[in-house]
Amino acid sequence: MAIDAPATRPENPRFSSGPCAKPPIFELAKLADAPLGRSHRAAVGKAKLKSAIDGTREILGIPDDYRIGIVPASDTGAVEMAMWSMLGARGVEMLAWESFGAGWVTDVAKQLKLDATVKTADYGEIVDLASVDFANDVVFTWNGTTSGVRVPDGEWIADDREGLTICDATSAAFAQSLPWDKLDVTTFSWQKVLGGEAAHGMLILSPRAVERLESYSPPWPLPKIFRLTKGGSLNEGIFVGETINTPSMLAVEDYLVALDWARSVGGLKGLIARADANTKAVVDFVEMRDWIDVLPRDPATLSNTSVCLKFTDPRIKDGAGFARAVAKRLEGEGVAYDIGAYRDAPPGLRIWCGGTVETADVRALMPWIEWAFETEIAAHS
Repeated sequence: MAIDAPATRPENPRFSSGPCAKPPIFELAKLADAPLGRSHRAAVGKAKLKSAIDGTREILGIPDDYRIGIVPASDTGAVEMAMWSMLGARGVEMLAWESFGAGWVTDVAKQLKLDATVKTADYGEIVDLASVDFANDVVFTWNGTTSGVRVPDGEWIADDREGLTICDATSAAFAQSLPWDKLDVTTFSWQKVLGGEAAHGMLILSPRAVERLESYSPPWPLPKIFRLTKGGSLNEGIFVGETINTPSMLAVEDYLVALDWARSVGGLKGLIARADANTKAVVDFVEMRDWIDVLPRDPATLSNTSVCLKFTDPRIKDGAGFARAVAKRLEGEGVAYDIGAYRDAPPGLRIWCGGTVETADVRALMPWIEWAFETEIAAHS
């Protein structure tokens, strides 16, 4: 039976998993200090870029001997840069449990043509982490943005590993604790957990990754935007703000504003607490209903950012169509934008719960999901 629409609406209906909600304090006027019309090579531009790098190190607790660079093409560009520049020196093990991880597998196998060991898991599951051979380089996503599954911790990564770990952390950075001593290459984009603008990626290198770059030259040609070395040595300029190509200084300013906001809510600890509270609001709702569930099968692997849900009611015959209809109803009411499951994922909903989202908005959304479900069931009946 259809139910009445809830009385309370989320103040901010933006629950997209990328680009994600801006920080709650955001307004365009806060970007007024952006050095627009100035060269990124000028002193003011370099200072802004260096501040973005230093702020990232400060809030994420990245060790002083790790390099941090701002690179082109968002997280995708950062991951590709790492794989094309470093893989091939030893065996490769590719781990995938969602679409982006599967994309890295395709690039390594079909573009780089490396004979990689590939381990995959269905949506909602994760590969057997205990079986990973760290004599190889290992490429994986920390948090599956399209599956809602994350690695539970870094204990499965060997301290005495011979290969490098290359970690796509784009929907984990600033919401989950990353063990830097276990990660040799880490990437993310501004558009995820801090709600930044697109097109800029972050590349974080451990000393072991730098050693690989300086001791190994891949057998394939590298385009200019992938080149991290010059004359056999690391191009240190990239890691102090001398970007390979021209960045958007407006987007840089936006990232700096987001970093300031992150400091105001308690830094990484505060951001994690906000994401955890948002996720708890979703899980508490789901646990009280028998027609909806989270996609991950193991609670230890449940993401606290991209929370993926599936409808389980046996009356639903066309899962994909039903989920699209529910998402459309929610968007039509102006209470939730862009929360349909990713196109390659099982049918359902995907609610972004990163720290820029207010818990009150998540709580206000959940009765609307029930309303949309019941209304759609009634329409089909």
